[in-house]
Amino acid sequence: MAAELSTSINIREPRWDQGTFVWPRQHFSPSQTLANILLSNEQLETAHRIIQDYRQGVVAPGLTEDELWRAKYIFDSAFHPDTGEKMLVIGRMSAQVPMNMTITGCMMTFYRTTPAVLFWQWINQSFNAIVNYTNRSGDAPITVNQLGTAYVSATTGAVVTALGLNALAKHVSPLLGRFVPFAAVAAANCINIPLMRQRELKYGIPVMDENDLRLGESSKAAQQAISQVVISRILMASPGMAIPPFLMNSLEKKAFLKPFRCVVITNVPVVSPCVPFCSSMALTRLEPELQEKIRANHPGVERVYFNKGL
Repeated sequence: MAAELSTSINIREPRWDQGTFVWPRQHFSPSQTLANILLSNEQLETAHRIIQDYRQGVVAPGLTEDELWRAKYIFDSAFHPDTGEKMLVIGRMSAQVPMNMTITGCMMTFYRTTPAVLFWQWINQSFNAIVNYTNRSGDAPITVNQLGTAYVSATTGAVVTALGLNALAKHVSPLLGRFVPFAAVAAANCINIPLMRQRELKYGIPVMDENDLRLGESSKAAQQAISQVVISRILMASPGMAIPPFLMNSLEKKAFLKPFRCVVITNVPVVSPCVPFCSSMALTRLEPELQEKIRANHPGVERVYFNKGL
């Protein structure tokens, strides 16, 4: 008879050592794989129950360590780390490859006319708004009005930026014109993400100690979190949007390839770096009043941790 699984496994931390390039991929790839968006609600709820029970010290009969970690990867892929709510399917990290490949291919193919730029930038920024909301940090509720205002301001600002860049592109070479979608995406991320997460900047996000004890809410942590997400999103878009312009500029000169230019673009691999939810900062970088509160109630804490979102 197999021994019962220990309840001392720390599933709050990654299974693999994060100190090298290989191990982070082993941790994040299973939770971000495309197959996770094809899982049924029953499979998601089963994984949710296994993880919630394990956190309470309850182990399902016959559960193995590999099955526990598989459930953890599924749980991480579908449920928000702070609120625990099931995330929108197209907003999950496991949906990023098919969604981004489709939208990126269309943006880089249909970029010559204002209506096309307007439509595909609106589609892209609407998708980004969903991703930014789904992967936000913190557990404070957001009203429908707040969400609607954030969506309209984010998508409008991003689309206007894209149209402005597209207008400038008419005065440069066709090759440089092909970089307009990437420049627009980079600029729009700087607008969309902060606006969709503006509540965090105003009220702060939860900060914890190394044992996940909640210490308070910090706007300073929110600023760092959102800055890190903006940079990582731009880096994630770089391989799929900075390389194809050179390829397509050459291939489109060959008449027999013109009908297949969209297919070529959407088959450029999408590289998704390892971007964990968790980040940290020194206690001394927090708001003075929060520093005093933490030092008074939790002496010895020198660093705080928080979910930065994705």
